[in-house]
Amino acid sequence: MEDDIETVLWSSDEISKRVIELADQLNHDLSASSTQLPVFVGVATGAFVFLADLVRRISLPVSVDFVRVSSYGFGTLSNGSPSISSDLKLDVIDKHVVLVEDIVDTGNTLSKLIEYLKSKGASSVSVCTFLDKPSRRKVSIELVGKGKFYGGFECPDKFVVGYGMDFAEVYRNLPYVGILKPRCYQGIKEERPKN
Repeated sequence: MEDDIETVLWSSDEISKRVIELADQLNHDLSASSTQLPVFVGVATGAFVFLADLVRRISLPVSVDFVRVSSYGFGTLSNGSPSISSDLKLDVIDKHVVLVEDIVDTGNTLSKLIEYLKSKGASSVSVCTFLDKPSRRKVSIELVGKGKFYGGFECPDKFVVGYGMDFAEVYRNLPYVGILKPRCYQGIKEERPKN
């Protein structure tokens, strides 16, 4: 797998340090803002490693759940039409939700998820994303209630894998984040956003 990586962007040590910083920010903000237990909702499957590392650093009692959204298939670009394919199990009515994402790209998936959590009755929604690609943003992100946006690293406009992120369900187990060599996905039909 390592031969498929063009460049390592963030090592496991750099990732660990940044996760601790994000958890410290969340601990401070969550302890100051609410008496209710927050619900951390991971976006499956890409955020599972980040979510696990993050919640182990949260010093408050929390609940954890997952939601699954489909938008990539086996291409390198989102199809632009995310759909929720696996519902929450926990009740989030009147609760503060911290939505944990692996990467925010166009913002389409994130916007859909925020609206979904709002429709489920969440009193506020914060977003904690491991990677952020603001250069690719197509929609503005509107948080709910007293929600805040927490970003780990700003990501270049490259296709990245590792630390839970994949290409065609491979590379999730790399302990770092790297740029995937184009030869690994060239010839794969890319899913283009629908007009």
